[in-house]
Amino acid sequence: MKYYSTKNKGLSKSFREAVIEGLPSDNGLFMPEFIPELPEDYFDNIKEKTIQEIAFDILQPFVKEDLDDLQLKKIVEKTFSFELPIKKIEGDNYALELFHGPSYAFKDVGATFLALCLEEFYKEAEEKCTILVATSGDTGGAVASAFSKVKNIEVVILYPSGKVSDLQEKQLTTFDKNVKALEVEGDFDDCQQLVKKAFLDSDLRKQLNISSANSINVARFLPQMVYYFAPFIKFGKEPLTIAVPSGNYGNLTAGLIAQKMGLPVRQFVAAANSNDVVPRFLIDGNYDPKPTVQTISNAMDVGNPSNFQRMIDLFDEKEIREKIKGFAFSDEATLEAMKTVYREHEYLLDPHGAVGYLALKEYLNASDGISILLETAHPCKFMDVVSKIISDDIYPAGAKELMQKEKKSVKMKVDYKQFKEFLVG
Repeated sequence: MKYYSTKNKGLSKSFREAVIEGLPSDNGLFMPEFIPELPEDYFDNIKEKTIQEIAFDILQPFVKEDLDDLQLKKIVEKTFSFELPIKKIEGDNYALELFHGPSYAFKDVGATFLALCLEEFYKEAEEKCTILVATSGDTGGAVASAFSKVKNIEVVILYPSGKVSDLQEKQLTTFDKNVKALEVEGDFDDCQQLVKKAFLDSDLRKQLNISSANSINVARFLPQMVYYFAPFIKFGKEPLTIAVPSGNYGNLTAGLIAQKMGLPVRQFVAAANSNDVVPRFLIDGNYDPKPTVQTISNAMDVGNPSNFQRMIDLFDEKEIREKIKGFAFSDEATLEAMKTVYREHEYLLDPHGAVGYLALKEYLNASDGISILLETAHPCKFMDVVSKIISDDIYPAGAKELMQKEKKSVKMKVDYKQFKEFLVG
């Protein structure tokens, strides 16, 4: 399998090269040269498979030239070492809980897979790799946790000052040695632009081996395909409707690729907050990025989602608008949904999951069968919001311990020169 750029189909890179480079030099995004199809009978006995077996089956065609079967099996066993429970909310509506990993967010899957791939690639290397990652909330914590013990790799995390929750900030800023946190006086899009400028800086790339741990990296979003198969282990091969809380759209892109491989999805529902550029595109066909709006579902506060490039590379506009229905909701509606679901069904949604729940309710008809909401983060990460609904202590033991640790970050303006000096210094 080779990987091309969304801006240059003639580019041809191996999986290893695409992962290490992170971003093509033309500012496109890497994509696999083709999407392999699963055998027609793959879902006939899916209830008998483990998620690790499925992960191997799904990912092997994308990586086999650079990771042998033994390496890949070891990586997927570690990546999918935590449970992915499916909880009933009401009727035929279920939540697939993706927050039982070390940072309590779905991004543990992609971050762990990426870290383990890079560990294999740099195992014998003399030079170090520097990972650059911009985060609007959950990505940084997952990356910090995944890379904190990986040799020959340094991590620099950029996050918007004052725009992440207390627990999210502690997850970014309490590591030693190879993980450094930059507290940027701007929003997520500012952080992401600093990272993109670094990748396009040929002078910097002569001095440092840099790679990305955002969902722009193929090793971040490809493993996210796997958990879309988890509901089918429980329910069998009947098509499902799946709602995806969406910010940078790497999660939904992974689902679309899984569908192209043969995953029987009836409909994808893109759930957005006030940063509604993609839902508006799905209505009128106009892609019009806007400045980021701060919301209580902060991991989705992205005004110009990078992975939109991948979505329009996979499908033309007509196909996208058929495969995805998009809805956007205000903070007020989000909070009200959290209250209603907890009161009526005793299920505690986080703000992102609440946006997904609202989108499902907006889209679904009574006859639409089983629907799945991707519950992407543990509610404890958003106690400033959750405390308005429940007064109970919902922190897992590990999160309580983390909240007592000292914050270590470097404050920085939105200034590429200052950022570059920090990296090379």
